Amino acid sequence: MSSIKPFNYSYSIQGVQVKPLTEDGRQVSILYKGLLANQNAASVYLHYGYGKQQDWVGTTDQQMEQLNGGWEKVVTIEKGDQLNFCFKDSANQWDNNNGTNWAYRISE
Repeated sequence: MSSIKPFNYSYSIQGVQVKPLTEDGRQVSILYKGLLANQNAASVYLHYGYGKQQDWVGTTDQQMEQLNGGWEKVVTIEKGDQLNFCFKDSANQWDNNNGTNWAYRISE
């Protein structure tokens, strides 16, 4: 019998929800239905990194997949216990939660 529980998305914060996909919380699905999605962006990219919220390391951009009026990306947290992220579209318009970005922290 598997110990994997069915996980649910978090409450929406400015159109962003996060759902752990593994018991250790290192693989997550990020669902975006925020500002750029509402402006009918042709494509949306997840910009993310690890570490302290004001000092990101290992930053990268990954294209998200469009789903039912929103965008999704699965990410594996490779460093530390915090994932920091924001979004941009193909026109280089950003949604960074009014400068505070978003963060997902693994708690033990």
